[in-house]
Amino acid sequence: VGGEYAFRREGELHLFTPEVVFLLQHATRTGRYQVFEQYSEEVNRLAAEGGALRGLFGFKKDLRPPVPLDEVESVESIVTRFNTGAMSYGSISAEAHETMAIAMNALGGRSNSGEGGEDVDRLYDPKRRSAVKQVASGRFGVTSDYLVNATDIQIKMAQGAKPGEGGQLPGYKVYPNIAKTRHSTPGVGLISPPP
Repeated sequence: VGGEYAFRREGELHLFTPEVVFLLQHATRTGRYQVFEQYSEEVNRLAAEGGALRGLFGFKKDLRPPVPLDEVESVESIVTRFNTGAMSYGSISAEAHETMAIAMNALGGRSNSGEGGEDVDRLYDPKRRSAVKQVASGRFGVTSDYLVNATDIQIKMAQGAKPGEGGQLPGYKVYPNIAKTRHSTPGVGLISPPP
């Protein structure tokens, strides 16, 4: 694919260079904030060079005095409106799916299960469950237990920008644990048909 989609030393500009990936991994594994600052500086530099649209914008400073913090909504109140995107178990790993739920629950935000259902062991644990349960046309993993253990229910009406008829999980990704959660057959591809 050349340097347009994959990193090449002389190819297109990418935010995720080998150096950036190394700095992020090193910062998270060691817990060193100084390394995280190096990672942030490098990502911001690449963004400013045209790697991301946000890097081409800047803030106008000193136009007005800062708003006092006691006049601003509290952090605790703001984070209650944070939501993750809907990513189904199967399209991402069980570990990633659960980690996002744990993080959002700790913050007071909400994670979204996506249309793949959720492991029954997580449904009853307020620290591990996704607050938003998605129901799509395939109804994968949708049970009465799944629905009553939701803070919000999201009904997906259309597939969006994905190719094909609807959400597709190829058969080689439908492992026994995913099939059990989705109430389907291991190894058989799953398609969420258009509504």
